[in-house]
Order: sequence, then structure tokens, then C-alpha cells
Amino acid sequence: MKEIQHKTLRVNGINMHIAEMGQGPLVLFLHGFPELWYSWRHQMPFMAAHGYRAVAPDLRGFGDTTGAPNDDFTKFTTHHVVGDIVELLNIISPDQEKVFVVGHDWGAMITWALCLYRPDKVKALVNMSVPFTPRNPIIRPIARLRATYGDEYYIIRFQEPGEIEEEFAQIGTKTVLEKLLTNRNPEPLMLPKGKPFDQSPVKLPPWLTEKEVDYYATKYEQTGFTGGLNYYRALDL
Repeated sequence: MKEIQHKTLRVNGINMHIAEMGQGPLVLFLHGFPELWYSWRHQMPFMAAHGYRAVAPDLRGFGDTTGAPNDDFTKFTTHHVVGDIVELLNIISPDQEKVFVVGHDWGAMITWALCLYRPDKVKALVNMSVPFTPRNPIIRPIARLRATYGDEYYIIRFQEPGEIEEEFAQIGTKTVLEKLLTNRNPEPLMLPKGKPFDQSPVKLPPWLTEKEVDYYATKYEQTGFTGGLNYYRALDL
């Protein structure tokens, strides 16, 4: 971790924090929610040791990336977030025609869109958690999800600005992160209104330490959850 370098770049109108390690062909890692660049802390040293340059940003609205209008979810469409990535690549790798891209969760959604909008930027893609879903011309995403899973489905619960943030604040940032990061229930994630999580204590799995949860909690206590939730609120756009 000490060998990972950090810098902040002016990218597409925001101040984007990136973590970087190694030399060679560029591998860009894009995180999801509720994550940060830190999600790739194990993969970055591995790739660097194998002759690659690993770069992992905090995406728009997350962590140490600042300047995004978090009070306006319309500025979190795929055009905006893919625009961030294209400009980041123009800055950090101006001479490299194409790069390797790895995405998880929202990072996967972004990289699917990156491949559609700018295939000239992508050498190869690895995506986790979210398969490619073409736009449905008949029904908008939120209406489809509501009809399929109901009003307690987490993406539906995330739609009203400020509502889930208030519930998360009452529960506590660290507890919310522990619940989300350790959830292994294969069923669709439901967050009942007023009581999104059960009261059972969280037992951390071997792959997630108290220190690592504390890192996430420190960052989310500084920024809040709204930046990350805006991606869900912009789905229909």
C-alpha cells in the first residue's frame, strides 16, 4: 500500500483523485457503490508486479474526488461519468491508443458505456457483477425495476433525494457500510422504509478487516452517500 502513489487531476470540470502503481501498459480499475479506489488495493500491487501500470480513480461524487455538483443528479449520467474517464485517459495516457479496463458494479456500467461510446479507448475489458443490459425502448429502467421488485428494492429506495441519506445517518455510516459490504444474500436487496437493515451484529468475513471498513467509513463520513446515490437517480437519463 505504501508504494501506491496518489494525485489529484483536473478532469472534465472536477478534481479527480487517482491511485497509481507500476509501469507498463495501463490497466484502469473502476469501482462501484459503496466503494472507492480502495476496492482495488489487492489487485494494483499484483498488476504492478507483472509489468502493468495500475490506475484506480475515485469516481465522480466519491471519496477524494471533489467538485461534482452532488445536489444535481442530472450531472451523473453515463455521458458525464464516461466523459470523466475519457478525459482522464487523455491526461494520464496521451500516447497510449487503447488501455485495459476493469469494472465492478457501477464501474462495470460505466465501462460498458465507455465501450459503446469510445471503443477506440479500450483494448480489452473485464467486468464484474453487472452484465451488459441494452436500453429498453418501451419502458424506463426505474419503472421496470419497480414493476419487477417493488418499492422496497434498493434502487427504488435510492430514488428520492435525501430520504435514504437520512435513514443512513440515523443508523451510522460505519454500520451501513458493514451491512452493504458484507451482504451475501443472493436474493434482490430490499431496504424496507424506516428499517433498511436488520439489527443483527455484523461479523466481518476474513477478506474484510476492521481497519479496511474504517477507511471506507472515514471517507463516507466526510462526503456522505449522495454522490454515489446520484448514479442510481440518473438511471432513467
